[in-house]
Amino acid sequence: MTAGGRPGSSASAAEPDAQASLQPLPLAGIRVLEFTHMVMGPTCGMVLADLGADCIKVEPIEGEHTRNLLGSGAGFFPLFNRNKRSVALDLKSIQGRELALRLVATADVLVENFKPGAMARLGLDWASVRALNPRLIYVSLKGFLPGPYEHRTALDEVVQMMGGLAYMTGRPGDPLRAGSSVNDIMGGMFGAIGTLAALMRRSQTGVGEEVQAGLFENNVLLVAQHMMQFAVTGKPADPMPNRISAWPVYDVFTVADGEQIFLAAVSDHQWPVFCDLLGFADLKTDERLRSNNDRVRARAWLIPLLRERLQTWRAADLSAAFEKVGLPFAPIRKPEELLDDIHLRESGGLAPIRVPDGARAGQTVDTVLLPLALSGQRLGVRQSPPRVGEHTTELLTELGLSAAEQAQALCDGAVR
Repeated sequence: MTAGGRPGSSASAAEPDAQASLQPLPLAGIRVLEFTHMVMGPTCGMVLADLGADCIKVEPIEGEHTRNLLGSGAGFFPLFNRNKRSVALDLKSIQGRELALRLVATADVLVENFKPGAMARLGLDWASVRALNPRLIYVSLKGFLPGPYEHRTALDEVVQMMGGLAYMTGRPGDPLRAGSSVNDIMGGMFGAIGTLAALMRRSQTGVGEEVQAGLFENNVLLVAQHMMQFAVTGKPADPMPNRISAWPVYDVFTVADGEQIFLAAVSDHQWPVFCDLLGFADLKTDERLRSNNDRVRARAWLIPLLRERLQTWRAADLSAAFEKVGLPFAPIRKPEELLDDIHLRESGGLAPIRVPDGARAGQTVDTVLLPLALSGQRLGVRQSPPRVGEHTTELLTELGLSAAEQAQALCDGAVR
């Protein structure tokens, strides 16, 4: 095995499953049954699993298709499916569906994110299973909440385009999706939040309920600040690259050797600190730049002047100087560079997992943990992303199937 985020790095990482984790975990004893694919549903399951739930991922016999995606999808399965057990069932077969229903009867939570109608055709929709397990919390993650759009097929990019986010991210006339699956990930998080609320209510009522979350509605919340800006001012928000900033210095600057760094001075207190640090005494005393709003109005000539003066500075020197005096700054980083980020490493934000599929199957890489700590501890990796059907035998045994029954189910192709 190799350790770290890149091929060929030294084997220094601990075995993922041996990692210490917070005890007791908040959702210990809660069983989650996950019928999901892609990002939104698996994110919901990952959050619940990281919090301690026994999350069982029900996969088709061939495995969830994101296991084999290329390009930007190559990280989907290994990122969003840690701390889960995998059972592979043929839900198109009578026996596979019967086994799924037996699992449903044991579950506290069911999470699904397939197209509207898909679970109903399998007899696994909320209306079909609620009588089987009245305490079940059924989490349905869709492109749209019930309404005129609910029949549409949604993707993260679809709702970014129709929901104003791509307009706000790109330049005028050039809508641009955000550089991450922001709606899928946040939609899964809202599904998990709804699950926690439903678990709390069930503890009071003893009865489960359906939880629904939608990609489109998630996206609308992301742009709600811009909607509210128009509602209260009557002025529409400009796309972010063309916006009128509330702050005078709040920009990316190209400095020595073509490096780039974000620098900010966002208050009347920070402005003189900024000027003193960089030796801009003339700007500190310029009457045209007295207040924050004065400096905002002067951006048309102030920012080009700052760009000219800062172009000989090294990004590392600016970082050190800004950190010393407490001014906001950020070197422009690529995602792969974060695998070596000193803060992520020393604060416990990364943890090793074994890769389940592909060319690096069985090797160890680092994954990103949830951005929260409980009692000062991060929620770690107890189980690497599973291989297809890795826990089928284990789970069928838990359901009470004999070795002979399991062998027959395997022979029939109902399980893997």
